[in-house]
Amino acid sequence: MRITVAHKKSRAEAIHAVDHAIDEVFRGLAAGPVTIINQQKTWNGPVMTFSLTAKMGFLQNPISGTAEVTDTEVTIDADIGMLSKLFPADKFRATVESRVRGLLN
Repeated sequence: MRITVAHKKSRAEAIHAVDHAIDEVFRGLAAGPVTIINQQKTWNGPVMTFSLTAKMGFLQNPISGTAEVTDTEVTIDADIGMLSKLFPADKFRATVESRVRGLLN
């Protein structure tokens, strides 16, 4: 899944906003019977690599991806695995895009 959001912040401000937005998205996934384990994120310049595992009972679903910040936009590429079978991809995309856009504007 690819999400691109335009911004008008400095690159440093956008990186900070994306870092915070990804944390919020991770917390938002942990609802009801779903818990988040093995959460990781690292920055290499303007590119964040992230991963986590969404756990529900004995089922575990790895989620991973990158977030790249340029001077004018943020592009998030994420592989949500089997979660796309449980939650509509459009809803997941809209949630991530809304959180990132909210912190960038």
